[in-house]
Amino acid sequence: MVLHHFIHEQIGTLFVDNQLIKIIAPETIVGYCQFKHTIVLGKFNLRESRIDDRIANAIEQRAPQQLLQFCVAMEVGANEVGLRYENDLLVEILSPGTKRLYWQNGDKQHITKIDLNQGYTLSDEIIEQLLQPELRQKNIIGNSGVLIAQVPAYYVGILKVNGKIEQLLTAGITAYWRFNREISVDIVDMRLQALEVTGQEILTKDKVNLRINLVANWHYTDVLTAFEKTATPVELLYRELQFGLREAIGTRTLDELLENKNIIDEVVTKHVQIRLDGFGLTTVSLGVKDIILPGDMKSILSQVVEAEKSAQANVIRRREETSATRSLLNTAKVMENNPVALRLKEMETLERIAERIDKISVVGGLDQVLHGLINIQPKM
Repeated sequence: MVLHHFIHEQIGTLFVDNQLIKIIAPETIVGYCQFKHTIVLGKFNLRESRIDDRIANAIEQRAPQQLLQFCVAMEVGANEVGLRYENDLLVEILSPGTKRLYWQNGDKQHITKIDLNQGYTLSDEIIEQLLQPELRQKNIIGNSGVLIAQVPAYYVGILKVNGKIEQLLTAGITAYWRFNREISVDIVDMRLQALEVTGQEILTKDKVNLRINLVANWHYTDVLTAFEKTATPVELLYRELQFGLREAIGTRTLDELLENKNIIDEVVTKHVQIRLDGFGLTTVSLGVKDIILPGDMKSILSQVVEAEKSAQANVIRRREETSATRSLLNTAKVMENNPVALRLKEMETLERIAERIDKISVVGGLDQVLHGLINIQPKM
């Protein structure tokens, strides 16, 4: 004979030849001999109160009297949600059409039913119980049947039920039943945002391939309108920025674009404002970050710029040479009619020569030196 002891937090089931014979109460000793019959003895912890569905069905069919003694039955209708409580704490959410048995374990167990036909929004009281499971001894089972939408500050939420937009949610926390419906919340940032359009390769009117990088600052003006008219407003804005770039670049030559670098911004801005009118979003500013030329075109433009700068340098050099020649001519005219000025020029020249000589021996005085270096013809 085999003996089995059940402590005060254990309960058991006795199956003979796959048929439930009885439920074994806690604090019980069971002994049996296994001869021609197959005996299966199950032991369960009362703290884990839920009964497996297969065993629950066997108890309902074979031991209905013991069911009332050892079990708690809970059943939820097809359009209802069940909230199961233990000692007034929410421990489980039962989906519609659920039928379950739980062991009686000394805890106070009860169920609260919610009619889904009355709405799909959870009360603030239930939301508080769902948001603080870490403060309890037991986590909530079945909380995947609830959608908790937390909308941060400066954002809004778009509530969709069965694919249809129902309402706009402000900042805060709301929760909704997922059962018997498809429900979702899209979080939308209402602040100013930046959208970059990079690597756009576009041919100019004169067949030059340019690579353009553009950035646009934008925001929503009417969120519901934006999502009613298009599923992805940001993608719509991105495409219109692309179309605006092609309109600005494809109809102009490279020289026109280089002469007026703001023309791209102006054309794209005007295009986007017209095409997005009434779509619930707008651009605040946009601009081209980079215009990248092909390698061979860079070399050609470098040569052009170098030639232009070289020509400008030659003009400046000729202008300076002409000015210097004119200055010398004026000086010569002054000295021609003024011996004193000529004498001063001679002394200046002598000073410059003397700067390059380490030692000078003067014989006959300064006047003799001057006449020896520069022969001045007397004025006739």
